[in-house]
Amino acid sequence: MYDFAKRWTDIVGSVLGLILLSPIFLLVAIAIKLDSPGPILADTPMRVGQHRKLFKMYKFRSMIANAHRILRTDPSFKKLYSEYKKSNYKLTKDPRITPVGKIIRKYSLDELPQLINVLRGEMSLVGPRAYYPDELNEQQKNYPESQKYVDIILSGKPGLTGLWQVTGRSEIDFKKRVQMDTAYIQRKSVLYDLLIILKTVPAVISGRGAV
Repeated sequence: MYDFAKRWTDIVGSVLGLILLSPIFLLVAIAIKLDSPGPILADTPMRVGQHRKLFKMYKFRSMIANAHRILRTDPSFKKLYSEYKKSNYKLTKDPRITPVGKIIRKYSLDELPQLINVLRGEMSLVGPRAYYPDELNEQQKNYPESQKYVDIILSGKPGLTGLWQVTGRSEIDFKKRVQMDTAYIQRKSVLYDLLIILKTVPAVISGRGAV
């Protein structure tokens, strides 16, 4: 019953979100095109989804074009890439972020296209963080005890929002994050999902923990 109710909540929520937020989608898309050269949607690597199945996550582009490839392959970004890996795959001062990107990232507007992933069944409105394959492998090397949590987390769909997002987002390290996401997966409650969605609104408005 939980899986059935959660899927229908995802379908209804994503359809309503795509309709009601369509003016914001349009404004963000125009702002991105006026701000810097490149596509409207980010060209990001595949993410690890439910049962370790890879999928393409949709996000508005908040960085320069080909930002992820440049960080990993450009020799001039070698030091920055090392810092990126050491700081839980986040950078507090990332030179790749565009002026418009800083704004849409602070208020999580870059995440809105993930409603398409939710409608397609690749994600849920509420769930764990969706990791890059290399990030997940590297973090498990840094935190070997996290493997037991990761196996549980990947039994569910990653979420547009989740427990760690409304608690502190980038301020929470990998070890704590996987523990929180495991607790969420094991709880399985539609009412708990709705509570997290309600908590997402003030968390997004405040911009706390966003980078």
